Amino acid sequence: MQALLRRAGLKPHTVFRAFKYTIYTLLLWNVFLFFQEDLAASAQTFGDSVSWRNVVEAYSATIDTAAWLILLLLFELETAVIDDDKLKGNLKWLFTGIRGVSYFFILYAFYGYCYKYSVINNLVPFSIPDLCALIGTEFTWVSGLDEYLPIDEAACLAMQGESLLRIEGTSIIATEAGMQGALWMGWVDIINAADWLVIVVLLEVEVFLQIRERLTTKMIRIGRWAKGVLYGTLFLAAAYWGVEGDFLDFWDAFLWLLAFIFIEMNIFQWQEETEEEHAREGEAQASA
Repeated sequence: MQALLRRAGLKPHTVFRAFKYTIYTLLLWNVFLFFQEDLAASAQTFGDSVSWRNVVEAYSATIDTAAWLILLLLFELETAVIDDDKLKGNLKWLFTGIRGVSYFFILYAFYGYCYKYSVINNLVPFSIPDLCALIGTEFTWVSGLDEYLPIDEAACLAMQGESLLRIEGTSIIATEAGMQGALWMGWVDIINAADWLVIVVLLEVEVFLQIRERLTTKMIRIGRWAKGVLYGTLFLAAAYWGVEGDFLDFWDAFLWLLAFIFIEMNIFQWQEETEEEHAREGEAQASA
């Protein structure tokens, strides 16, 4: 592959960097896509009551993705762009402040996922003699998590005769099977968000130790084993979204897995360069 790139006049390192930053750009685009999805969903679950007090609950996916993207870029700058000797002073405090704000919103978004699950899990039985009478009204039906569609003739006929549920305080109805699917999706969102929080804690520890030149190869191997289990869980979540037909969540999960593989590669290369530098210094001292 490298030989082919060189024949085409391209440097492998440049191609790899372009690919990596393309993934980061696609994640930025996903922020907009999640905003569109949250905007439509919040109109149904929160109505006109969205304010600064509950904006995170209403736009949890958007805020979560945006905060994670900022955190990802900080990791990229620290592990692959900025030299170690510059990661101190005012720049260090700036990064710490941005990181703190990002983590605040990431944790708040995690609470938002939990709160949203509690909202859709607050169900009451719903019955009506003629379901088709709801066509053209404010009532919607649950097509999936955060997907509430107007009741039309096709939906009316499909749900006719089914046991129906309504989300308390809303005009959202669903069949028992449809609601169960949405609840499972909600659980996967919560597990996925919690998994990422554990991964990022491990990455923070590795970056902290590497900046202080205390990160060893053995530590990296242990961290890789632990994160292998965590990344495996994320892969299963992505596969579940893919099977259930939630393409945006599947696509977003796939991009995030790629993005953090890049960060893992950055840290490994960073640690290798530090060890090589120490080896050269040791050789220089021995020959002096």
